[in-house]
Amino acid sequence: MHFFKNAVILYPMKLGVVGLPNVGKSTLFNAITAAGAECANYPFCTIEPNVGIVAVPDNRLDKLEELYSAKKKTPAVLEFVDIAGLVKGAASGEGLGNKFLSHIREVDAIVHVVRCFEESDIVHTMGSVDPKRDIEIIDLELIFADIDAAKKKLEKAEKIAKSHDKKAVAEVELLKKILVHLEKGLPVRTMDITKEQRQEVKGFFLLTDKPVLYAANVSEKEVGKKDNSHVEKVKAIAKQEKAEVIVISAKIESELANLPEDERAMFAEELGIEQSGLERIIKSGYALLGLISYLTAGEKEVRAWTIENGTKAPQAAGKIHTDFEKGFIRAEVVGYDDLIALGSVAAAKEKGKVKSEGKEYVVKDGDVILFRFNV
Repeated sequence: MHFFKNAVILYPMKLGVVGLPNVGKSTLFNAITAAGAECANYPFCTIEPNVGIVAVPDNRLDKLEELYSAKKKTPAVLEFVDIAGLVKGAASGEGLGNKFLSHIREVDAIVHVVRCFEESDIVHTMGSVDPKRDIEIIDLELIFADIDAAKKKLEKAEKIAKSHDKKAVAEVELLKKILVHLEKGLPVRTMDITKEQRQEVKGFFLLTDKPVLYAANVSEKEVGKKDNSHVEKVKAIAKQEKAEVIVISAKIESELANLPEDERAMFAEELGIEQSGLERIIKSGYALLGLISYLTAGEKEVRAWTIENGTKAPQAAGKIHTDFEKGFIRAEVVGYDDLIALGSVAAAKEKGKVKSEGKEYVVKDGDVILFRFNV
C-alpha cells in the first residue's frame, strides 16, 4: 500500500458532551479522553470547552497488524468536546448560556449526560434528581435557541419568496413546519419529514436537529442493575426519539481509565463489566454520526479510514489522497472476515474473494481495499 506525504488532512467528527452542572459530565469526559479537564463539585468548572481526540476501538486492526507484521497501526478517531454545564435560561444568556450554545452549534452530535444517581455530597443545582426534568431543561434551551434562529431564517426566506423563487417558497413552507414543531416543545430531530427535507434541514444548522446519544450516569453500586427508576425515565424519552441510551458509571470509568492497561481488564472483570462504558459510547457515537471504517493494510501500516455510510469508492479513495480520487481506476476489495479466515490476499484471490470494483461501488464497513489509480 502506497502513501503520499501530501495526504489529505482529516478533521475528525465532533461529539459534544453536554449536561446540567454536577451530573458527572466532566468526570466522564476525563475518562474518555484523559485530557485532564477540571472536575469539581460546583457549577461552571468548565468554562472553555475542553477537547480530546480518542481512538475508535477496532479489534480488526489488531488482527491485521499481526497478519502483516505491520510497523504502524492507525485507528479511526473522534473528537469529544466537553461543553460547560447548561442551566435554565441559557438561551437568554443565563449562566454564560450564549457561549455554551455556540459551542454546541460547532459539534456534529451530542452525548447528553444525565444524572441517574442519588448522592447527598454532590449538590444537584435543581435540588433533586429528576432525569426527565433535566433532559427537558436542556432540550428547551436548545429549542428556544432554534426558534429564534428559525424565525430569522424564515424572515429572510419570505423576502426572497416574494419574487416567486421556487426554492425560497419551499424553504418558507419547511421553516413554518419546523417552527410549529419547535413551539410544541419538540426537537427538530423528531420531525416526520422526507429524506430530501431532512437534507435541507441540515443546511439550517439547528441545534435540536443534531443526533443525540444519552449517557445515563449511575453510581458504582448500581452498575449492572436493572431496577434503576431514573434510568427507566431516560430510556422512555430516548425510545420516543429513537435514540440510544448507554448506562455508565462515570466514576468507575474514570477509575478504569487511570489504571495501568494490564490492571484495567482485571478490575473490570471484578466489577462484572464485559465492555467499558467508554468503548460503548465511542462506538455508538461513531455509528450515531453515520460513520463506518474501511481498512488498508501492508507492512508499513494498517489503518482505519473514516467515511460516511454510503460513500462510493473514488470518494473513499480521496480520504487517503486527492490524487487517488482524481486518478481512480478501480478498487481491489476483500472483506475483512474473508481475509482473516484465508490468511492472505493471495489466498483470498484464489478463492475468488477479492473483487475488482469500479466508480459506483459503495464501500462497506470492514472492506480491506487497495486502490489502483493513475496520476
